[in-house]
Amino acid sequence: MKHFLIYTNQMKDKEYQITGEVKRLLEEKGQQVTLFSELKSGEIPVHMDAMLVLGGDGTVLQAVRETKTEPIPLIGINLGTLGFLAQIEPAGIEEALDRLIAGDYTREERMMLQGQAVFADGSVREGFALNDIVITRNGPLQMLKLNIYVNGRFLHQYQADGVIVTTPTGSTGYSLSAGGPLIAPGAKLLMLTPICPHTLNQRSIIFSSEDVIEIEIPEGRDGQMQRVSASFDGVTSAYITTGERIRIRKSEQCAEFILMNQESFLDVLNRKMSE
Repeated sequence: MKHFLIYTNQMKDKEYQITGEVKRLLEEKGQQVTLFSELKSGEIPVHMDAMLVLGGDGTVLQAVRETKTEPIPLIGINLGTLGFLAQIEPAGIEEALDRLIAGDYTREERMMLQGQAVFADGSVREGFALNDIVITRNGPLQMLKLNIYVNGRFLHQYQADGVIVTTPTGSTGYSLSAGGPLIAPGAKLLMLTPICPHTLNQRSIIFSSEDVIEIEIPEGRDGQMQRVSASFDGVTSAYITTGERIRIRKSEQCAEFILMNQESFLDVLNRKMSE
């Protein structure tokens, strides 16, 4: 590796002390370094070998979203808490940099989601997510009705606070808090998890990565108009109402993670659950 992009969460590294130290170490080792914070919006240099993301899992998601037009293999330096996506702890930074430069690592592709909100006027708004796309109510605290279709066939009408469509990577996020299962991040599948379903027998459903999930917004209770928000990796991207829908499928784009430790997903899970 010769050229590194450093993406920093300024709230986690307010004075850029860790960022500066990483930059210094890399340059002392003969590497070229670019700071994302110094780039003009959307102006990502080509031929980047790797992106170092300083922050927590949320920062990794944001970095993937902001560099999706120029995908770069990435590895996270954990300045957060759980750190399922950010592997490197601050104490191990220099060793990790040496291994990166020496090529002592593997790579793993992670599937992403593509969501298309289809509005009543026929217009479409598109977004991408590495973790999940979440449909929740926007307005009064009342139960939602959501019609779910898979590959054009009606599956079920959920009555819940919302639904989460997640990738295996996202199974350790919001879906886990909503009662969804943990899935090895290298798997290729889609999962739908209801949020606080108003029934006792509704659980997560696993689908093929080739399936297309469509969520239609019908009339609510007593024929009321429903208005919901669609969030992509925690960022609200669209508001949709009764008669409109969002279509979710596997994206042709993927995120590429650099893996440096020998821990399996189960090893990491065991360690995180013991902390």
